[in-house]
Amino acid sequence: MRGLGGLLANRYRLTGLLGQGGMGAVWRARDERLDRDVAVKEVRLPEHLGASEREVWIARLDREARAAARLKHPGIITVHDRVTGDDGRPWIVMELVHGGSLQDVVHAHGPLPPHQAARIGLQVAAALAAAHRAGVTHRDIKPANILLEDDRAVLTDFGIAALDGDATLTGTGTLLGTPAFMSPEQVRGLPVTAVSDLWALGATLYAAVEGRPPFGHASPEAVIAALAARDAAPAVPPGPLAAVLGGLLRKEPAERMGMDRLQAELA
Repeated sequence: MRGLGGLLANRYRLTGLLGQGGMGAVWRARDERLDRDVAVKEVRLPEHLGASEREVWIARLDREARAAARLKHPGIITVHDRVTGDDGRPWIVMELVHGGSLQDVVHAHGPLPPHQAARIGLQVAAALAAAHRAGVTHRDIKPANILLEDDRAVLTDFGIAALDGDATLTGTGTLLGTPAFMSPEQVRGLPVTAVSDLWALGATLYAAVEGRPPFGHASPEAVIAALAARDAAPAVPPGPLAAVLGGLLRKEPAERMGMDRLQAELA
């Protein structure tokens, strides 16, 4: 099975490339057994990885499948299957969402009106609340991981999610996540909790209405340095979402706006 037209696990025919990055790609595929279109996530492991590092990356993908598969919510991507390719790499088979990401929308059309961002934020908050009740912390909330299909917002990519009772994947010293949307405690290497996801959601909503993350387009190193410092939180722009952004982007986790109040403010 190689590229477009290839057959994965003797079942999923790759029919088109939906998107790709440095570490992998997401393909559109046809489930030839159930006669439906799906999305399949491929991870391209770096060639220089040793055996133990390869195991870590494969464990990360397995973690994503397990984390998302235990969640049943209209705002969370549905995982159908986890299969192994000819080369031994795992792939995740998911529902196909007919729409781009929040990042794509902002890039193409500019910042969103506050009411539209609030509507998306409310759906993502509901999805996060369901994940947190199930003992899953996402740890990588960002515009690229929120898919938009008509009026539906869908949270995806649970690749570094933390499951209650699981060991973390950070034992190698690797900082997992996206610095521009990471909570201060995540950057400092402190325990990441459900409240950390709320910071990331705040940073995501900030980017939706401002067109850039809270610390601008600074380098990852500069963002990490700013987050690690114990100075004031990023300045919050005035507007209808000021109270929400100010409540979520508090450096101290205990001071952040809680989920119940967040959903009430966004409704």
